[in-house]
Amino acid sequence: MAEFRLPANSRIQPGRRFPIAAGTSRVRTFHVYRFDPASGENPRVDSFEIDLDRCGPMVLDALIKIKNEVDPTLTFRRSCREGICGSCAMNIDGGNTLACIQAIDDIKGDIRIYPLPHMPVVKDLVPDLTNFYAQYASIKPWLQTRTPAPPDRERLQSKREQEKINSPSACILCACCSTSCPSYWWNSDRFLGPAALLAAYRWLVDSRDEATGERLDDLEDPFRLYRCHTIMNCATACPKDLNPSRAIAETKKMIAARHL
Repeated sequence: MAEFRLPANSRIQPGRRFPIAAGTSRVRTFHVYRFDPASGENPRVDSFEIDLDRCGPMVLDALIKIKNEVDPTLTFRRSCREGICGSCAMNIDGGNTLACIQAIDDIKGDIRIYPLPHMPVVKDLVPDLTNFYAQYASIKPWLQTRTPAPPDRERLQSKREQEKINSPSACILCACCSTSCPSYWWNSDRFLGPAALLAAYRWLVDSRDEATGERLDDLEDPFRLYRCHTIMNCATACPKDLNPSRAIAETKKMIAARHL
């Protein structure tokens, strides 16, 4: 199980149990991390028994059922329920993923649900992503050009040029990759992390962008880029099957080529 950033001198306390009525055949137990910083209490793990015959197939369905029918104070993010928005990213059964695409039947035994690791917790399963989004903004994730746009058409790309940005453009900023990276755990104040660096690479290989030199200058730093040690947790955790580690390696190669 990944580690989590808790307040100083705090411990995870035994939580409450919410059993289900006897006689139910398909019962699964969900152990859910609970923490409200405003309460002054230590974190705890509550246990909920859920009747799978009266619940949808995904972990998010179980969380919604718990909130609607058992404990309305349970707090988590969710929106699209289709693996597109990235809102319901959390640590499930020891790995970062999206609750809306994680099937309950694919997990053996009790199901343990925690917020994304090594992030400040706003409440329960909601991490504070302020720094994560600020790092994304710092790479200037928009097209930068100097030449005027054509007056009668868009800035065109060949099919081959467009294919270079297809994969990195698919990132949904769920933060599963960055929060699975030990380098990011210990250096998130200076290391941009896999998600932001994947986004930076998307603009580095965009044939329409004219700020490649400036972008590489901004990344050439012992921490912002080079704190990546190719652990590959990011590629394993990505729910969209992207490979931020490869994008980071290609970015390092682009910087090295400038000095040859």
